[in-house]
Amino acid sequence: MPDPLPSPERKDHPSLLERISSLLMREPEDRVQLLEMLHQAHERDLLDADALSMIEGVMQVSELSARDIMVPRSQMDVIDIEQSPEQFIPFVIETAHSRFPVIEEDRDHVLGILLAKDLLRHYHDQDFDVRDMLRPAVFIPESKRLNVLLRDFRANRNHIAIVIDEYGGVAGLVTIEDVLEQIVGDIEDEHDSEDEEDNIMPDREGRYRVRALTELEQFNEVFGTHYEDPDVDTIGGFVTDHLGRVPRRGEAIAVGPMRFEVLRADARQVHLLMVEPLHLAAGREEESRA
Repeated sequence: MPDPLPSPERKDHPSLLERISSLLMREPEDRVQLLEMLHQAHERDLLDADALSMIEGVMQVSELSARDIMVPRSQMDVIDIEQSPEQFIPFVIETAHSRFPVIEEDRDHVLGILLAKDLLRHYHDQDFDVRDMLRPAVFIPESKRLNVLLRDFRANRNHIAIVIDEYGGVAGLVTIEDVLEQIVGDIEDEHDSEDEEDNIMPDREGRYRVRALTELEQFNEVFGTHYEDPDVDTIGGFVTDHLGRVPRRGEAIAVGPMRFEVLRADARQVHLLMVEPLHLAAGREEESRA
């Protein structure tokens, strides 16, 4: 007699979720142990590299604040309300952003947000006035956690926020794309700049956000270092080679006069580093302990 057919409730092969759940039955005691178990799941082919990277990103988002990923005030692309459309439209075309903070007098006075698509009315309406086109600007503190910010972005259907420092001045801006990139990696479109100048971006605390693909030669030129490695050409490769493995998000290492912290990485490579001189990092740690 042939074997009976399996009932609909019967599962001959456990699902991916069931396999992961089985692996996590040990109930990790902290986030570090949880990450270790997730990496073990990846090594056993229960998670692919992209899934592992996104899970790590989701976990890290709750630990980062707007200050950590914002575009600094000095690098914000803004429009001055005193300019005519004929004056600033070439700038809008050149930068190719979809949204621009509009300021009056200086960057501490943000009147609102102008959507590039609203400029189409300039070519149709003879009474076009930029002030009438402005959307309300959303202001957030530097300390706002990214997971909370992402929830607010989604709830309010907003895509950009102006970051304010403790004195009420504009510190920078952050977009929903910046937050999502912490989870899924770089989101690049045809307008993203590939200039070397964008590889190393300073913040207001003496630190630098450095793309892992920055050439060692450029890194040495900017920081006055003398890093060399015959096996790699980029600073991300240098850090990875120095550790002897692909570092994980949140890991930090000191090499020579600099401290490197991994802001974004997946199971295959580093994507973004936070870099600062070692003496500044030591001073910051002493202040946090005081």
